[in-house]
Amino acid sequence: MFPCADPRITSIAGEVTVADLSAGLYETVAASQTGQVIGVTGGKGDWITGILVIPATTSPGAIALLDGGTSITVFTGGATSVSNLVPFLIPLGMKSANGAWSVTTGVNVSVVVMGNFRP
Repeated sequence: MFPCADPRITSIAGEVTVADLSAGLYETVAASQTGQVIGVTGGKGDWITGILVIPATTSPGAIALLDGGTSITVFTGGATSVSNLVPFLIPLGMKSANGAWSVTTGVNVSVVVMGNFRP
């Protein structure tokens, strides 16, 4: 792994490997789920490639990605937040620093989470 020259960017635990990028695992999360763990157990170091968002209406709820206890809003949703019902990808390319990845979905939005996590 090449070091980053930008001092604002810091490494999180370990290096990203080809195995992280090519594992090809996925998990679905239905609408209105709270903190669904990604993978059977999940854990620190799990890799998440991206989230495919599948809106059921043009006013879907929010989506939050949690790294252990740290919550990251990846889609705010809300009234007319999408113009159509075409699924779209949120690319992430992140390794968990604090524990299992988990996802919380709002009303009228489901997701497919892709990455390399403990199946």
